[in-house]
Amino acid sequence: MPIVLQAQVADIADGFTGSLLLNLGGFSATILMLHLRDEANWPVFLWYAVGLFLLSLRKVALDMATRRRWLRHEPQRSLRIFWLGSLSVGLLWAALPLVVHDFTPLGAHAGLMLIMGGVAAGAVVRQIGYTPVSLAFSLPILISMMLSLIALATLESFLLSVCLGFIIGVFVHRSLWAERLFVTSQITRFEATALADSLTQANSDILRQNGRLEALANRDLLTNLANRVYFHGRMTSAIGRAQALNEKVALIIFDVVRFQAINDTLGHSSGDALLHAIARRLSDVVDDDSLIARLGGDEFAIIVTGENAATRARIHAARVLEVFRAQLTWRQRQTTVALNGGLALYPDHASNAEELLAYSDMALYEAKRQERRGLVEFEPAFSQAAERSRRIEQDLPEAIGSDALGAWFQPQTDLNTGRVTGLEALVRWQHPTLGFISPPEIVNAARASDLSEALTARIVTDACRLIRRLDAADRSDITVAVNLSPREFALYSVDAMLARVTSLHDVSPERLEIEITEEAILDPDLADQQLKRLRAAGYRLAIDDFGMGHSSLAYLIGLKLDRLKIDREFVRDVARSERNQKLITAMVGLGRSLSLDIVVEGVETAEDAAALARLGCQTAQGFLFARPMPVPALLDWLEDHVAPVYVPPARQSRKREPRLNLV
Repeated sequence: MPIVLQAQVADIADGFTGSLLLNLGGFSATILMLHLRDEANWPVFLWYAVGLFLLSLRKVALDMATRRRWLRHEPQRSLRIFWLGSLSVGLLWAALPLVVHDFTPLGAHAGLMLIMGGVAAGAVVRQIGYTPVSLAFSLPILISMMLSLIALATLESFLLSVCLGFIIGVFVHRSLWAERLFVTSQITRFEATALADSLTQANSDILRQNGRLEALANRDLLTNLANRVYFHGRMTSAIGRAQALNEKVALIIFDVVRFQAINDTLGHSSGDALLHAIARRLSDVVDDDSLIARLGGDEFAIIVTGENAATRARIHAARVLEVFRAQLTWRQRQTTVALNGGLALYPDHASNAEELLAYSDMALYEAKRQERRGLVEFEPAFSQAAERSRRIEQDLPEAIGSDALGAWFQPQTDLNTGRVTGLEALVRWQHPTLGFISPPEIVNAARASDLSEALTARIVTDACRLIRRLDAADRSDITVAVNLSPREFALYSVDAMLARVTSLHDVSPERLEIEITEEAILDPDLADQQLKRLRAAGYRLAIDDFGMGHSSLAYLIGLKLDRLKIDREFVRDVARSERNQKLITAMVGLGRSLSLDIVVEGVETAEDAAALARLGCQTAQGFLFARPMPVPALLDWLEDHVAPVYVPPARQSRKREPRLNLV
């Protein structure tokens, strides 16, 4: 029975320290006696050293079994460890007559025989719960003593060896009897305990069920904090009390930074253990009558009421953020857990419990968005921004399907000839009530509404329609570039969407250039196969904002890109910035070595354009040449556009700076 095995392990473990001390005393007494007799030679000292090593090893083995909970959960393994330890020490004692020179058991070394017999008898008497362990220790010693007596070859030693043999038999018999008695007593004890438990079960079931119902109603079973249901009731009552007493209620909401990554990499059980550890630390920090609750997932809330609630809430938040800078121990792991926090106050910010929770959430979202790893207190602007985002998400589907949202195009110009060589499609949306919606707002709203594919398809559609009109105007030398967010490769099949739209409008893929930021090529598993399919289909590929990421040179070569677009940060004031000039020179050299076109964006002055041309840049884009335009304005601009004539640096005198002449 497992309960018997556990009892046997516990009995051995209880006497383990005494057994170690008995053996240590025996080893020490033996070496001292031999030393006093000038018989402590190197084999004796080696024997003593091995004894100390074996005792230490047994202690380490017990500690390991205790730490890994083998004593309770794996008693068979624990008994094997105890048996091996006892046998090894018993064999070492048995080897003592072989180590001592001219061992005489009935003469000079009778004291050693007495020590050997004493430790053997002590093991049998002390360890009665599990016979194999005690006999594994004592039998090698007793047999060694018998053989030592027989080796004397005298009548007296022979008689003593026979007596010792009878004693061994008695030891074995009594050990087996004692073990049976121990097992019987444990079984009886177990049955008695089970009977007592069954007698009290009926009475305790009612109390337990009541406690369980209360816990389910009010407590989060994972963290033992208040749950969301109890939290809402408490917050409503707190606001009612604050109204009557003209007090404030403060609500802080925390969440764990990158908690989902912990769940994904270590498993949900580890995530649960971490949440439990976080709850304990929160309970240690917030030591007043404030309510701590788990709202679900990795979100925790603190309701602070009473006098100076706002000040106390800020103090609580500061202390929480401070203590979480120290490492947190959970499941024998140590890690630093960062928190974000949002704070809102009643009645300063909210007029009821629902608003207080919503505004705390908005403040928390702002903390997460800013990656401040701290506390953000609610501001009215957060509510306005949230309402704006909601309206954008609500109206985006209709805008994509109408002419309200679409692509504007900005020309790309050859710096040497002034000829327009390409156009970049840029999303534009003039909302009827919100006004101009920025591209990042549009992209974020599309991602939140699962409309990323529809949005990009709309921009590609506008680009294809423009290409058809350019062809009709005999401007097939102009390519059109479309930006793709790196995250889109994970949301849908980009190459399938492009194939569908270009086929619908009968546009050759060679007329489209797909611009991606360096982030897309930093994760080959995410975008590699789709980019290769785009390349194989004939689309031109360009890296946008080059220099702001960490592109792999080998990957750039393998991808067979067509263009690198140098980020505007390196272009700004390049005519006066020696640092930017060096950086652009290096990028131009890289592009040439890889047979890539170089495009610079954000060119706003003729001076910068001239400097870029001198540095070897061929194509530029920026307000100096043209701003983004809708299609009708663009076509008129292209028809009226006269290419500026650029005077190459080699044709100018040394006293004059290269410049861009607009004719």
